[in-house]
Amino acid sequence: MMRQEIRKYSPGQPTTETVLEYRSLGRSVLFCENGAFSQGAIQWSPVSEFGAELGLIHGSERLRIAQIFPKQPSLGSLTLIQEHLQGMVPPHRPSLSVEHLFGLWAGEAVTVFPDLQPEQAIATQLEIRPTEPGTLLQSLSFGQGAGIQSRGVQVGSALQFDQGRQPVTVLLLPGGASASFPTTIQPGKPLFLEVGWLITPTLRHRLVRTYNAQGTWVSLTLVIEERISGG
Repeated sequence: MMRQEIRKYSPGQPTTETVLEYRSLGRSVLFCENGAFSQGAIQWSPVSEFGAELGLIHGSERLRIAQIFPKQPSLGSLTLIQEHLQGMVPPHRPSLSVEHLFGLWAGEAVTVFPDLQPEQAIATQLEIRPTEPGTLLQSLSFGQGAGIQSRGVQVGSALQFDQGRQPVTVLLLPGGASASFPTTIQPGKPLFLEVGWLITPTLRHRLVRTYNAQGTWVSLTLVIEERISGG
């Protein structure tokens, strides 16, 4: 049996504690080989709450982000949790800026599936570069396939991408983190929830929870990429 104790220390408020005990994990949870994980809704529906938690791990640190859509097509809340093992001192990371992402990134994407089919690994390449003030061009390719390009516009601490099947918002967050999600969920179209973590200036992890056009959860993909030029 696993016992999980969660204590929250809110300024000026009594400490709250939640205790969970369980012997198995539900169908809504998947783990990657390095400990990255996601748990959340296995089906999107316009009449029920939708969302997921995505967690990345590196050394003695872990970053978790929960994205919640409370019976509405747009994001209702986002919770960022930065953790480290007790007794360890994590390095300081500044809030993520778009300039931190510029350059050519190469890596590998490993996809695991809730129906337990064999995992799939494929090489990735991501290039992000500025085009004009306040805009950027993102080019993403998998293996030998053709690249996918999208243009983003910076609005404060967010990037807006409107060219795809689902317009996407990317929030730039403290500690080198980012969160990507549909700006407004459009029924009948695939969607994804993503968390990114810039661990060092040249190393980034991303975790992507993907849903098909019917709103069913189909996969979880961990991308580990390194900047090979630019920036």
